[in-house]
Amino acid sequence: MDVDHTGDAGLFGPSSVTWQLHSDPMMWVAGVRALYLQALHPRAVRGVMQNSDFRKDAWGRLMRTANFVGTATYGTTEAAEKAGARVRKIHAMLTATDPDTGEHYRIDEPELLLWVHCAEIDSYLDVARRSGIRLTEAQADRYIGEHRESARLVGLDPEDVPADQGQLGAYFEKMRPELAAGEEARDVEDFLRRPPTPALLVPARELLWRGVAELAYASLPPYAHELYGRSAPSREAVNLQLRFTGTMLRSIPARVRWQLPPKHIIRAMSRLGPGSRPAPYKLGRHLAILDEPGEGGDTRRGRAQKWGRPG
Repeated sequence: MDVDHTGDAGLFGPSSVTWQLHSDPMMWVAGVRALYLQALHPRAVRGVMQNSDFRKDAWGRLMRTANFVGTATYGTTEAAEKAGARVRKIHAMLTATDPDTGEHYRIDEPELLLWVHCAEIDSYLDVARRSGIRLTEAQADRYIGEHRESARLVGLDPEDVPADQGQLGAYFEKMRPELAAGEEARDVEDFLRRPPTPALLVPARELLWRGVAELAYASLPPYAHELYGRSAPSREAVNLQLRFTGTMLRSIPARVRWQLPPKHIIRAMSRLGPGSRPAPYKLGRHLAILDEPGEGGDTRRGRAQKWGRPG
């Protein structure tokens, strides 16, 4: 690849699975799926609802999350570390209260941060693969392992974060008894299905947003549908919808899509050169590199040696 190595490639860099995957427009559908999934953890969603006006600023929250992911993926090392420090500082000041027990707890408890992290990574990976991006099992494992780095940014110990598909699946299996669709989860679900919209824009909401929200919901695992109490089409039917939507969105030229704020990818390409242009099809070219010992084969080596405690 024609990459200017004098530039700062950030925490992941163009040879990572993350760099290629996060450029895909289906990450927006995955982000909505993650919100549905995150809301099923009663303590985690309570922390969000008690510390932010989600109903009035859910779009802002989604954009802030996208900005953080974009900075962590495509920003310089300094920018990513600063973004992580801001998130940790904000979370350290916030608490929530269990209305049933009166318990006060911090929202930066490792258990809550881990749930939010795993719900995001599972959603990004699941939607990407089911919408037509071909990843080998080694690449899927590599992607999960790479995001122990983003987990570190928000205050988690990377060694406590799933490093591959097996560990991620075991984590969700362990968490299932703790999940429930309580009042706060219902509020999130209702908002995602029918966000407050000026009267003139309601037709556009029904035409555009409703389809995204329904597809994101349909792509959730079956146990999530059971908890919400709302059925979804068969997995095969949802896969067809995801592939169709992915094909349509990917037909929009990348340079057009990447002009939308905050332009992380455009800035990364300017910093590193045209060879750093992300595209999922490049994953096939990187397969040999990613599977080298210490790279794709063992996600706990390589960058993991550089992990330090967040300041």
